[in-house]
Amino acid sequence: MNQYSKRAARRLIQRAVVLLGRDKHVRQHLREARLTTLWILADEDFAWTVVLGGGRIEFERRPAKQPDLRLAWRTAEEFFQHVDEGVAPEGSFEFQGKQEHRRFSEPLLKGFLLSLRHVLANPVDDAGESLL
Repeated sequence: MNQYSKRAARRLIQRAVVLLGRDKHVRQHLREARLTTLWILADEDFAWTVVLGGGRIEFERRPAKQPDLRLAWRTAEEFFQHVDEGVAPEGSFEFQGKQEHRRFSEPLLKGFLLSLRHVLANPVDDAGESLL
């Protein structure tokens, strides 16, 4: 996040979640999911919430107090490296939550990383306004 302010990073992440919510393939995998996920970049003290419910995916700026799943990276650098690669290898981030929710985390995380990579390459919203 060194090159982005927290405000800009939040807008980019929010846009990636919006695009993720439009992906029919991802929504199909998450249709039966009803859970709250908390995403954390520990070194930046930066967190956001993604809520899954009935095929809908929503972004919330505030960290969830009692998430069903918690995904945490030690550093923003590791997180953005995973964005560049389009995959977060097992063990490269901290996963906390019930094992039955883990099956939802894989398509969610993979789709999110790909969406964020697209947004970082083209940081504009639907109206063509810059997110930076």
